[in-house]
Amino acid sequence: MNMPRWDKLLLNATLATCADTTTCGVIERGAVAWQHGRIVWVGRMDELPDAPNALAEAVESVDGALVTPGLIDCHTHLVFGGDRADEFDLRLNGASYEQIAKAGGGIVSTVRATRDTSEDQLYLQSMPRAQALLSDGVTTLEIKSGYGLELETERRMLKVARRLGRELGITVRTTFLGLHALPPEYHDRREDYVTLVCDVMLPELASEGLIDAVDAFCENIGFTREETLCLFERAKQLGLPVKLHAEQLSNQDGAALVAEYGGLSADHLEHLGKSGIKAMAAAGTIAVLLPGAFHALRETRLPPIDLLRQHGVPMAVATDCNPGTSPMLSLRLAASMACTLFRLTPDEALRGITVNAARALGFTDRGTLAVGQRADLVVWNARRPAELSYWIGGSLVRKLYVAGESLSRRKPARRLPSAS
Repeated sequence: MNMPRWDKLLLNATLATCADTTTCGVIERGAVAWQHGRIVWVGRMDELPDAPNALAEAVESVDGALVTPGLIDCHTHLVFGGDRADEFDLRLNGASYEQIAKAGGGIVSTVRATRDTSEDQLYLQSMPRAQALLSDGVTTLEIKSGYGLELETERRMLKVARRLGRELGITVRTTFLGLHALPPEYHDRREDYVTLVCDVMLPELASEGLIDAVDAFCENIGFTREETLCLFERAKQLGLPVKLHAEQLSNQDGAALVAEYGGLSADHLEHLGKSGIKAMAAAGTIAVLLPGAFHALRETRLPPIDLLRQHGVPMAVATDCNPGTSPMLSLRLAASMACTLFRLTPDEALRGITVNAARALGFTDRGTLAVGQRADLVVWNARRPAELSYWIGGSLVRKLYVAGESLSRRKPARRLPSAS
C-alpha cells in the first residue's frame, strides 16, 4: 500500500466504540489503529485492508480483551487541603448536610484548610487522588476550584490543576467555581462577594489562562438563581462556557437557567423537574449524574432518569471527587453505582463515562473509538462492557493509552521534598 504505516494496531479486541447514538457499538474480533495520536482505523479484523504487519509498525493481539475509549471524569473537586472524615462521622450520627454547613462545617471547613496549604503541598496531596483515577482508566479529567473563595487561593488551586495535567500527561479541564459557598469574612456582605467573584476574580483568572469553564452552586444553602445569572452574564462576556450544580437539594430552576445560556452541563439533578428537562433537551445540555454524593449523603430522591430518557437528554456520570460528600477515587465505581442506585443500564453507564462525559466538557475529539478521534484507549482485563459496571472495586485496567502513547511509558510525576 502506498501510505505511511500506522504507529500501532491492536488486533482481536472486543471493541466498545461508544460511537452509536444509544448503545456501546460493540465490534467482536475487532481492530483499532492509530497514527500521530489519532485513530485511523476501526472495524472488524477481517476487513483490514492488508496484512497487519504491512499496515503498522507495532502490532499487538489483545486476545479478545475489551477495549473502550479512555474514561472521562467530567466533575471533580480533587484539589483541596485536609479532609472531612469528621463530618462523615457526624452525618452517621444524625446530622444533616445543611446542619453541618450552617454550623461552620461543610465547604467552609475545606476552605480554611485549603487556604492554609501551599501550592506545592496542594499538589502533593492532590496527585495521589488524580493517579487513582488514572489507574482506573481515566484519561481526561475536570477539576474545579471553589475551596479558596478569595483570589489567591482560587488561583493556587487552578494552577495545581493545570500542573497535574502537565505532570501526568493527560488533559485536565479547569472550572472556576467561585460561587461555591459564602466565605466567612463576607457573611454579612453577600452582594459584595458576588461582585468580587464576577468583576474581579473571574476576569483576572480568565486573563491568566487558568479557566476553561465557569460553575456555581445554585442551591438554598449556596447561591440564588439571580446571583448565578450575574455570574453567567460575566462568563458570557468573557466567552467562557458555563456549567451548574443544579437541583441537588431543592428545585431552584437552575437547570433551565444553565440551558438558557447554552450550558455544557447541569449536575446532580435529584430535584430536577420536567420544565428543566425540556430546557436541557432543547439546549443540548448534558445531565451529569453524581451517585457518589447521593450515596454519601444517604439521599432517597432519585434523579428523574426515565424523564431524561424520554426527552433525549444525554446522561454523563462522574465521581464528584471531593472531601465532604463524595470522597470517591474510582470512576468505574461511580458507573456501577449509577446502575445499582439510579437504574442506568451498563451501556448507559459506559456512555456516561465516555462520549457523554466528553460532551459535558465541550470535547468532540474523544469519548468514542472512531476515525479522527484522539487515541485515548483502555485495554481491560474484561471481555464485555457490562463487566466494567458489574465488578465492584478491584483493578481491571490492563493498559492505558493517551494520545496513542502507553501511559506506563510516560515520565512519572516529580516528587517534591516534604515540608519540614
